[in-house]
Amino acid sequence: MKVLITGTAGFIGSTLAIKLLERGDEVIGIDNINDYYDVNLKLARLERVKAYEGFTEVRGDLEDRKLVDEAFKKHKPQRVVNLAAQAGVRYSLENPYAYIDANIYGFINILESCRHNEVEHLLYASSSSVYGSHTNMPFSIHEPVDHPVSLYAATKKANELMAHTYSHLFQLPTTGLRFFTVYGPWGRPDMALFMFCRNIIAGEPINVFNYGKHKRDFTYIHDIVEGVVRTLDNVAKPNDEWDSKAPDPATSAAPFRVYNIGNNSPVDLEHYIHVLEECLGKKAKKNMLPLQPGDVPDTYADVSDLVKDVDYKPDTSVEDGIANFVEWYREYYKV
Repeated sequence: MKVLITGTAGFIGSTLAIKLLERGDEVIGIDNINDYYDVNLKLARLERVKAYEGFTEVRGDLEDRKLVDEAFKKHKPQRVVNLAAQAGVRYSLENPYAYIDANIYGFINILESCRHNEVEHLLYASSSSVYGSHTNMPFSIHEPVDHPVSLYAATKKANELMAHTYSHLFQLPTTGLRFFTVYGPWGRPDMALFMFCRNIIAGEPINVFNYGKHKRDFTYIHDIVEGVVRTLDNVAKPNDEWDSKAPDPATSAAPFRVYNIGNNSPVDLEHYIHVLEECLGKKAKKNMLPLQPGDVPDTYADVSDLVKDVDYKPDTSVEDGIANFVEWYREYYKV
C-alpha cells in the first residue's frame, strides 16, 4: 500500500512510518522540520525513517497548497495519515495564529487533495483535549464535545467537523483519532516526561502543575502506533443505524468515524513521577504549582469502540514504558 504521512519527523509520525515500511508499505512523508522544539531531534527521527527503502521525503508546510497538491498528484497515495499539526496546549496561548495556519488551513489542503486524488481513507490526529470542560469519565466519543478550553482543542474539534463535511459531501472515508498523552522513546521535549527526566538528571526542579493532582491516560508509543495501523486498515464506513433525530457524534450516515485511542487506565501524575524517580535512581525537586490555563485536570479514555472495531489492545504499563524511555534518553543524550 502507498501511504502519505504528514509529520514524519514527529514523535508519532516517525514511529508509524517505520512500522508501515517494515511491513512492506511505501511511505511518502511530508514535514517542514519547524523549530517549535529541537530540530536536531526531528532530523534524527527522520534519519531513522530514511534508512528504509520505500520512503520518499517531501520537505515543506501543509499551508503550502501547491506543495501539498503536487505531492498528491505525483505520488498518488492510496491512504493518508495526517499527524502534522501545531501541537501544545500552552503554546496556543502565546501564538494562536500558528494553530490556525497549520491545523485549519493546512488541514483543508489535505482534505482537498484527498478529495481530488481518489484517496481511499484519510486518518487524522484529533486530541483528548477536545473534551475540554468534561468531567464525566471515562470520556466517551458518543458525547458532544462543545466546550474546549484551549485554541489547540478548538482546532482539533474543527478538524473533526471539517472531515465530516468532506465525508458527507464527497463520500471521502475519514477517521479521527483522539490521542491521549502519548509517551515513550523519541518523544517530544515539550511533554512532561521529557522535561521531568531532563531536569531530574540535571538536579533542577520540575514544575508540577495542579499540585500533582492530575490523572492522565498515559499511552505508550508502540500501543498508539499499533492502534493507528489497525485503524488505517479499517476504512471508515457509514453507520446504517445512524439516527438524525438522536445523532451520534462518533459516527454518521457518511463514511466517518471518531475514536479515542488511549491506555484506558489513568495514572496519577504523582505516581508517574515516582516511577521516573525509581528508573533514574534520583529524587525530583518539585515546584508545586496551580492548574495552568488551557489544561484539564484529568483524562481517561473509553476505548471500547476501538477495541470492538479493530481489536485494539494497549498492554504497556507505565513502569515498562518509562523504563524504556529512560534507557533511550540516556543513550541518545549520552547521560
